[in-house]
Amino acid sequence: MVASASNFYQDFDITWGDGRGKILNNGQLLSLSLDKASGSGFQSKSEYLFGKIDMQLKLVPGNSAGTVTAYYLKSPGSTWDEIDFEFLGNLSGDPYTLHTNVFTNGKGDREQQFHLWFDPTADFHTYSVLWNPQRIVFYVDGSPIREFKNLESNGVLFPKNQPMRIYSSLWNADDWATRGGLIKTDWTQAPFTASYRNFNANACVWSNGKSSCNSKNNNPWFSQELDTTGQERLKWVQKNYMIYNYCKDSKRFPQGLPKECAFNI
Repeated sequence: MVASASNFYQDFDITWGDGRGKILNNGQLLSLSLDKASGSGFQSKSEYLFGKIDMQLKLVPGNSAGTVTAYYLKSPGSTWDEIDFEFLGNLSGDPYTLHTNVFTNGKGDREQQFHLWFDPTADFHTYSVLWNPQRIVFYVDGSPIREFKNLESNGVLFPKNQPMRIYSSLWNADDWATRGGLIKTDWTQAPFTASYRNFNANACVWSNGKSSCNSKNNNPWFSQELDTTGQERLKWVQKNYMIYNYCKDSKRFPQGLPKECAFNI
C-alpha cells in the first residue's frame, strides 16, 4: 500500500514538452503549458493495480478553445486498459466539457460527457478515480459522476489485470476538441497553462510482477461502493450536467447498444 504525501518530484516524471512542464514550490505544485510549438506531459513513476487516486487541477483559464487537458490511468501495449478524464477547452464564457471514457483490452467507445457546476479555471478542484475489482467510479469534488461496474459475468471486459500509470498532458486538439473542431486555438492567448497539486494515491503499487497489497486487502476503498447518498448524488449530476451518454446513442450503435448499457447507468 502507498498513501502518497504528494511530492511531485517523488511521484512523477515530466516526460515531454522541452521545459513546458515544471515542478514548483518544492514539489508541491506541477504546471503544464502549451504553445504553438508544443504541449507537455507527465507520468507517474509507479504503476498501480487498483486504488483511490485523487488530484487537484486548475484548468486553462480564458479562451482555451482547441486545448485538451487529459488526466488518466493507462496500461502499456496494444490491448491496453485506460480510465480517462479529458477537459475540452472553450471560448471564454462557455463551459468546459468534461469527457470520460473507459477502455478495456484496447477498446473504448464508452464516452460520457458533462458540464461542471463550477468554473474549473477559477480555483483547484479534486478529480478522483476509485478503481477496485467491483467498479470504477469517477468523482468531482467528492461527488460521483459516473460508475462503470464489473460485469464480467455478463460478458463485459473489466480492467483488473493490467497495472496502469497515471498520465497527464496538455495539447492542441483544435481539429475536434471545441464544437467538433469549429473553434480553433487562438495562439495569441498562448501559453496556455494548467496546474496540479495535492496528488494522493491510496493504492496498490505494482512492482516486479507483484502488488504491494496482499490478498486480504482490508482497505475500505478495495470494496467501496456507492451508498444511498452517493447513488442519489450520481443521479443528480447525470440528470443536470450530463451532455452525452454513449448508452443513449442508438444511432451510433445500430446493431444494438453495448452490453453494459443494460446495467451501467
